[in-house]
Amino acid sequence: MLSQRERIIALAARHRIPAIYVLRDYVTAGGLMSYGTSMSDSYRQAGIYAGRILKGEKPGDLPVMLPTKFEFAINLKTAKALGLEIPDKLLALADEVIE
Repeated sequence: MLSQRERIIALAARHRIPAIYVLRDYVTAGGLMSYGTSMSDSYRQAGIYAGRILKGEKPGDLPVMLPTKFEFAINLKTAKALGLEIPDKLLALADEVIE
């Protein structure tokens, strides 16, 4: 779905739907908000797993790791286009605010 993000965002905008996405890439492309795992942190964890496997550990013996870092992004330009006012408390919680 990431390859179709522009179409998804345009569809939400056309129908004036204030959508929240799972990846920050949607917000940088014009989506309203995103909340999801940090992709850079997920890649780092995958690299650690790969290193452990390359050093001889059995994949079945490795623990299941859950995401530990999450990112919240808001696009104020999109909020304005939708006629939404984002509360200051919500803006303070955001990791990234795009204006």
